[in-house]
Amino acid sequence: MEKTILISNVTIVNHDQKFVSDLFLKNGKIEKIGINLSIQADVQINGTSSFLLPGFIDMHIHGSAGFDTMDGTEESLRGMARSLVKEGTTSFLPTTMTQTTKGIEAALANINRFESKEDEAEVLGIHLEGPYISKKRVGAQPIEHILDPSLEQFNLWQQLSGNCIKQVTVAPEVTNGFEFVETICRQGIIVSIGHSDATSEEVEKAIKLGANQATHLFNQMRPFHHREPGVVGSVLMAEEIRTEIIADFLHSHPNAVKMAYRLKSATGIILITDAMRAKGLSNGDYDLGGQTVQVTEQGAHLSNGALAGSILKMDQAVRNIRDVTDCTLQELVAMSSANAAKQLKLTHKGYIAEGYDADVVLLTKDLHILKTICRGNIVFENKDS
Repeated sequence: MEKTILISNVTIVNHDQKFVSDLFLKNGKIEKIGINLSIQADVQINGTSSFLLPGFIDMHIHGSAGFDTMDGTEESLRGMARSLVKEGTTSFLPTTMTQTTKGIEAALANINRFESKEDEAEVLGIHLEGPYISKKRVGAQPIEHILDPSLEQFNLWQQLSGNCIKQVTVAPEVTNGFEFVETICRQGIIVSIGHSDATSEEVEKAIKLGANQATHLFNQMRPFHHREPGVVGSVLMAEEIRTEIIADFLHSHPNAVKMAYRLKSATGIILITDAMRAKGLSNGDYDLGGQTVQVTEQGAHLSNGALAGSILKMDQAVRNIRDVTDCTLQELVAMSSANAAKQLKLTHKGYIAEGYDADVVLLTKDLHILKTICRGNIVFENKDS
């Protein structure tokens, strides 16, 4: 694969700036940014009339292209990583779900062993979604496998994962929940309040203990009521909380997404897909944690009608939220990469600057992907554009 790339006359967009320049990529890094760079490169790209954004970061994704994190195999992680670049995602957190202890442990150990290749989206760590959630807000998480939070168990899991667990979705109000939240926050792990029936008072307590994120806003959390704001109202009003949003307009009405944008602003939103293995495939029946999911034009559902993840692609999420909010390109960068990078405390991703990883996506003016570049390698080109 190419080791040096020169992109000329492109509009570079970060969360805090937009400017036209040239960009030189070498050995997986952004080596030089400047006007009219006269540098020989293996590949030269004319970026005129195009936008260059930091590669998208998906903090919550279960599967894609027929593969799932819970398969517990190298083949599945690699299949996910190779498919995600087609939608501009250059790094991600493979996300587990509520399952048997044995199933979760197999998935964690598999991710620990996995090494990303240069033609794939990079695995940044693990998002542990469940089993420490509320039985009142299960969604597509199998209720029979839900457990109360256990620090002893979690520490074993973290060891098994090679300290790869970066984010945990927790219902803080369940037995042992607050102690669990406080302890893992001190370890530097992101606590994301989700699948939770917490009251506003309980949410506020979790925030004081260190919780700073919410999992798929509006979905499987105590809804807003004017006398009890619940999880939804509390996280919308809490400045400390950044919240995931599945912007497919199936999980949330466009006006709900627009309301979240107005209340949280772009700095408080993280676009995610929460996709399952059917993403990118035809409609039909698929497996999710041993449950049959029917995928139709109306999305992915269990037999009881519950939404079972999504088939959303990140580039579509970006276009969707732009359409409904009329946000700026800089705000799109915040929601699609920069905020995730800040949550994960990454100092080398989510921004286009010299010394950063060469993870970028080249887009048309209407935000369709032209090329995806992961760590300095062109890993996807849209032949139709």
